[in-house]
Amino acid sequence: MATEKLLDGKVALVTGAGRGVGRDISLLMAQHGAKVLVNDLGGSEGGEGADDTPAQQVVDEIKAMGGDAAANYKSVAGFGAAQEMVDQAYEELGGLDIVVNNAGILRDVIFHKMTEEDWDSVISVHLKGSFNVSRAAATVFRGQESGCFVHMTSTSGLVGNFGQANYAAAKLGIVGLSKSIALDMQRFGVRSNCISPFAWSRLIGTIPTDTPEQQARVEKIKQMTPAKIAPATVALCTEGAKDISGQIFAVRNNEIFLMSQSRPLRSVQRSDGWTVESVLDHAFPAMQAHYYPLDRSADVFSWDPV
Repeated sequence: MATEKLLDGKVALVTGAGRGVGRDISLLMAQHGAKVLVNDLGGSEGGEGADDTPAQQVVDEIKAMGGDAAANYKSVAGFGAAQEMVDQAYEELGGLDIVVNNAGILRDVIFHKMTEEDWDSVISVHLKGSFNVSRAAATVFRGQESGCFVHMTSTSGLVGNFGQANYAAAKLGIVGLSKSIALDMQRFGVRSNCISPFAWSRLIGTIPTDTPEQQARVEKIKQMTPAKIAPATVALCTEGAKDISGQIFAVRNNEIFLMSQSRPLRSVQRSDGWTVESVLDHAFPAMQAHYYPLDRSADVFSWDPV
């Protein structure tokens, strides 16, 4: 257990906590004194099936180190199931102070071949799931006038990637959700932030490795273990971060980034108003130097992890 228990007396709900990033966050939460409701459906990377084993194994690990935890096997995609998670945290662990929205699936496919099911399933788990759990917890947080949300976003949404329109849209939607929660619940002492994790996991393991370039990219990602994401996540949930809300952080191996948020870059104005022709002749050319290229995440984070 950690020498200084910075979350002593707190109760945390971590979704998708049976493996990978969620598992390591749960273990570190427990080491810092938090009781943890370990939620994991136990499905495949694409969301199929269910298995109680992953969540229960994390609970067993926490109890073996002297902590307190309980398992939940529900899907975050269900609004009622999310409420059951919050109720269970109260009934079995005595309250709720922290929510980490980490559960996710992948259905990667190039956009012109993406099906409605590919879209709906990913949006349901990532974006709707984050709403479901956050909304259920919000009533509790408002009543006790305290609480902390950490939501997992991705540079697939913040920057861009091939073949991930569903995932990117969900992850960028989570950024908007987090900022709205931060604004709406600030007066109740509730804070909400995002983390964009770079880490090797089952989901990242679905990335194609058909070319030498793809193989090299995957080898770099494998260096970034899920445990590297946990310290920043846990830190955001402590009293020491009580004034941090509405922010987006990225964690990449031993690097932590504060990510930008959309603000105006350049403006042009005409007192006589705009026509289609003057927009084409004046406005667009004046702003062209500030256009963003069609970058992918790997183009922006182009150096090896350190």
